[in-house]
Amino acid sequence: MDAGSLDDHTLWAAAAGGDGDAFTALYHRHADAVWRHAYRLTGTRSTAEDVLAATFLTAWRRRSELRFAADSARPWLLAVAGNEARTEWRRSARHERLARRVGAAPAERDHSDAVVARLDDRRRLHRVLEALGGLPDRLREAAELCMVAGVPQADAARALGIAEVTLRSRVHRARARLRAQLAEEELR
Repeated sequence: MDAGSLDDHTLWAAAAGGDGDAFTALYHRHADAVWRHAYRLTGTRSTAEDVLAATFLTAWRRRSELRFAADSARPWLLAVAGNEARTEWRRSARHERLARRVGAAPAERDHSDAVVARLDDRRRLHRVLEALGGLPDRLREAAELCMVAGVPQADAARALGIAEVTLRSRVHRARARLRAQLAEEELR
């Protein structure tokens, strides 16, 4: 049986029955897309690796519950990755609050312009991710799937269990709120 020629439904059914090779084939088919999505949501390679691992661990544990959007497991996996990234973001925020209470480590001067530029880029990315995280769940999920992960709207609507017109409306409202919130922060 050549796993590369089988569709996701067939592979997932085999994996649900305990076939590790079928699950491995699904992992290799979707891991790059899940990692890229996790990286866009977290902004760091190491955290994206952690989110990727947690996503497929969750997928393995919940493989008998999976509902597909269209013919692919990808939208569902990206939604799980979004949840795992938010969990990681909350853990990181708790760690930062603790570090502030304990006190900051002595600052080290770094004279590299490249490092400063990367830090500024990362701060901007975190402001966007924070703004995205502040959206109501329905808008955030739609924005993550369509705007961040690039999932087609029809597939995202099926993955979220809503009508496509509802998804388009949520994405539009999410964009408007993000623009307004980020523009307001720029003025401060």
